Amino acid sequence: MVNQLRPAIVMMALFTLVLGLAYPLAITGFAQGLFPAQANGSLVRDASGAVQGSALIGQPFAEARYLHSRPSAAGKGYDGVSSSGSNYGPLNADLAERVKTTADTIRVDDGVRAVPADAVTASASGLDPDISPAYAHAQAARIATARGVPAAEVQSVIDQHTQGALLGFIGQPRVNVLMANRALDARFPAS
Repeated sequence: MVNQLRPAIVMMALFTLVLGLAYPLAITGFAQGLFPAQANGSLVRDASGAVQGSALIGQPFAEARYLHSRPSAAGKGYDGVSSSGSNYGPLNADLAERVKTTADTIRVDDGVRAVPADAVTASASGLDPDISPAYAHAQAARIATARGVPAAEVQSVIDQHTQGALLGFIGQPRVNVLMANRALDARFPAS
C-alpha cells in the first residue's frame, strides 16, 4: 500500500506546485510585463492620477450632459460583485414593463421616437461599458443642450470614439461610454 500511496502523494505535490503556483506566477509575470494596463484592469485615471473607472466595466451616468450607459441588472445596478443579467425571458411581464418605462423616459429626455434596443436592455453581465452608435447619437441633442454647444460637435466627439468591429468582422460597432464622456468633458468643460 505504501508503494502505491507514495507516488500519488508525490504527484499531487508536484502538480500542486507546477499548476497551482509556478504556472499562475509565470502567466501573471508575463501579463504584467507585456500588458500592464490590461493586467491591472484597464483603469482610467484623471490628470491627478485618481481612478475614474475602468474602460472594461460600465458605470452609471445620470446627468444630462453625459452619454448614458446601458441599463444594468447587476445587483442594484453596475455592481461588479453581483455581475449577471436579469434572466428574464422575452415574455416576462416585469421585463416588458421595465423596457416600456425606460423607453418612455428616453423618448422624453432625448426627444427621439425610435429607441435602440441596447438603450432599454441590459447586457448579459450587466456591466457592459459600451453602447451602440445609434444609442449614442440618439443622446447627442440632449448632451448638446445641456452643454450649450451645437449638436454637430457632440456628434463629432461620438464619431471619434466609435470603434468598429474587432478585426473588421467580430462584433458590432460600439462607443465606450466612459471614454466618450471624458472626451466630452475635455472638449466642452463645465463652466
